[in-house]
Amino acid sequence: MSTRTFHRVVATTDVHSALDRADGLLPHLHRLRDTCLMADCGDFFEGTGYYRLGGGHVEREILTTLYDILAPGNHGWPHYFKSGLHKMTVCANTVDADSGTPLFDRLRIVDVQDRRVAVTAVMGPQAFHSIPAHQRAGHRVIDPAAALRELMLEHHHHVDSWMVLSHSGFAEDLGLARACPFLDVVFAGHCHSDTYGPVAVGDTLVVKGGELGAGYAVAEPADSGWTAHTDAFPVTGPVPGPLVGVVEQISTLGRRLADPLGAVKEPYRNGELDRRRLLTDLAGRLHTRLGAGVVLNETSLRTTVVGDVLTLADLLAIEPFDNRLVHAFLPAPYDQDPARLIADLTEQTGPVTSAPSPLPAPLVSVLTTDYLADTYLGGRTRQTGLTLGGCVRRALTAAEPERESR
Repeated sequence: MSTRTFHRVVATTDVHSALDRADGLLPHLHRLRDTCLMADCGDFFEGTGYYRLGGGHVEREILTTLYDILAPGNHGWPHYFKSGLHKMTVCANTVDADSGTPLFDRLRIVDVQDRRVAVTAVMGPQAFHSIPAHQRAGHRVIDPAAALRELMLEHHHHVDSWMVLSHSGFAEDLGLARACPFLDVVFAGHCHSDTYGPVAVGDTLVVKGGELGAGYAVAEPADSGWTAHTDAFPVTGPVPGPLVGVVEQISTLGRRLADPLGAVKEPYRNGELDRRRLLTDLAGRLHTRLGAGVVLNETSLRTTVVGDVLTLADLLAIEPFDNRLVHAFLPAPYDQDPARLIADLTEQTGPVTSAPSPLPAPLVSVLTTDYLADTYLGGRTRQTGLTLGGCVRRALTAAEPERESR
């Protein structure tokens, strides 16, 4: 970072492996990098077939080539501990569960025009607890505002401005700005919402770039304080030399993702997928087939436009997380009160679908995803041999699910 002069700070968020937009995203990021501190607010990984097929290799290469500083995201959490990315990642409030030692450097201090700027990051508790339990074992999260205030007391004599890359959600970041009025800019992440800002909270600006590789947020010094705005990535641009190899890797993955998997059934054909309808269909099918109560969270699926033929790219965009279906214990008090289970899961993960609805009580176990079983329930009791993606493929095309990831 020391070899470049920074005039602005640019922050992306929730790219979620949207490498189908690489033709515009990568050249523009490369151009911005000449004069901008390049930051990401987390969740650069997971969300498309590019990640499922490539395992995050391309995403890591993009981050280490084009970015300067990263906030960790709940999606792709293990990647932030790998060589190359770990030294780029900052976070003020994620720590070792036993010792309390920070998992990452807590901040970077950089010069942006004539300002000495402290750049740090935080992860919201909800985002942290949505990380699969086995991935965050031995880690914990502390209160973001308390962590930021502690940093400020340690470093306020050495810096002029404070910026936070937040992976918490826009509404939470408005509260963070109120709790920490010394912040100049909060770059928001984690939330998939239509609120981008900038929103002023006192003297603090909260702003978010477009998700899924659509855009970015910018902050730059003004006569008094900072200004912030958002911008969109162009559709395409000339590929700079350092990125030719990356673009070739993306093209290779794209050709594999174009494989056809079968003709799409009528109610789902030629339009934007209604994931609530599909999830209700899946839950009913599984309940009928296996005779178990079924609980599925809507965020296990994504919405995309489906045509006449389902492609591998479509399938892996709809179900990008490789969920396995398992039977899971219901811990007390959920075994006697399944309605409370649905309410609590909805609060923690978003809308939930069950079959039957309502679930009967008492209920010892349910059929669900391995993610829900391991993260929020009493652990899995046995496997089913089924994947959520395979069930999605069968519901959409009547094709055999075993060939879903050919």
